[in-house]
Amino acid sequence: MKHIIGILFLLITATAFAQKQDKPLVQFTGIVHNADSDKAVVPYVNITNVATHKTVYASNYQGYFSFVAHEQDTLQFTCIGYAATTVVIPANVTGKSYTIQVMIKPMIINLPTFHVFPWATTDEFKKDFLAMKIADDDLEIAKKNVSRTSIVALISTLPRDGQEIQDGNYQYLNSNIENSHSITPNPLLNPLAWGSLINQISQGDKSRQTDDSGSSN
Repeated sequence: MKHIIGILFLLITATAFAQKQDKPLVQFTGIVHNADSDKAVVPYVNITNVATHKTVYASNYQGYFSFVAHEQDTLQFTCIGYAATTVVIPANVTGKSYTIQVMIKPMIINLPTFHVFPWATTDEFKKDFLAMKIADDDLEIAKKNVSRTSIVALISTLPRDGQEIQDGNYQYLNSNIENSHSITPNPLLNPLAWGSLINQISQGDKSRQTDDSGSSN
């Protein structure tokens, strides 16, 4: 009985092998493209021949591949970031050459959101939260803007506008009109002015004498 089972197994294996050998060889050639953009090639794609004990091939950096296979072989194209695509070589290929453009679709995987916090423990978070400086509200900002310190700082830094210049001109003209009929004091008749002038002249003479003595030495 065991011999009969062994003979049947050998016959089945030989029949399958003979059927496989009967399939004509085909030069399988093609280029792998991105399904979302047919102009973009996908390089280094793994090509697994499922029908021949999972023989593995690979496309080059331009997505091109070419190898010998059999008619009706099943080829699986896999690449990281892309969904697996299966291609079956048809029967009765003319010219013993089969060329194809393989389109593989990008596979988008949405990862869960991951939050990174700078606090190692909950106690550190509580400590930093309690010490956190809260931004001023609109009322507090308005109070700071109208404070005397802020106004003085703005006056010292901002240039005068047209209204301020016009007010200054009006005050100057008004002062000239009020003083137009008054007598302007003559500084030559002021004894204090004469004393100041004599003092300046004497100080100038002393400085000249000091310079002359220093240069003669």
